[in-house]
Amino acid sequence: MSAAVPLREDFNADALRRLAKASRDAWQSRRLLALAAIYDGGNRTDAARIGAVGLQTVRDWVLAFNADGPAGLIDGQAPGQRPKLSDDQRRALAAIVERGPDPDRDGIVRWRRTDLAAWLYTRFRVSLDETTVGRELRKLGFAKLSDRPRHYAQDPAALAAFKKACPPR
Repeated sequence: MSAAVPLREDFNADALRRLAKASRDAWQSRRLLALAAIYDGGNRTDAARIGAVGLQTVRDWVLAFNADGPAGLIDGQAPGQRPKLSDDQRRALAAIVERGPDPDRDGIVRWRRTDLAAWLYTRFRVSLDETTVGRELRKLGFAKLSDRPRHYAQDPAALAAFKKACPPR
């Protein structure tokens, strides 16, 4: 059985309790209090009970604390999933949206998200959902624009006569 990793000597139990009380991070406070129990002469099992974790987790906390001090006990930001589109692909998407579709070449008169998703797949072999394409377009600074709906039987002469009869205030 391996020996327990010793804690740093530049801290003590009282200092850790003060740091735990001042901390705005509840998880860090819990870890600091567990390590304070070890400084007080308690064993690692007691520290694990205080922290509501296993012995291996307490060992990980000790290693993090020894390496970075109290800051090592703060949870870091998870990196998240890698983006499906690279910067070059985003620039190409922005360029094609700015240029607009060519009815002869693209067979459409306006870009829809589904059309852009198909273009991304044929050009880069990247499969994106329409919602994701919309999210990427918003990140690139594009807004969804739609025409104001018009009734198919709208009569321009009747509209002009109405405007003359009812002038704005």
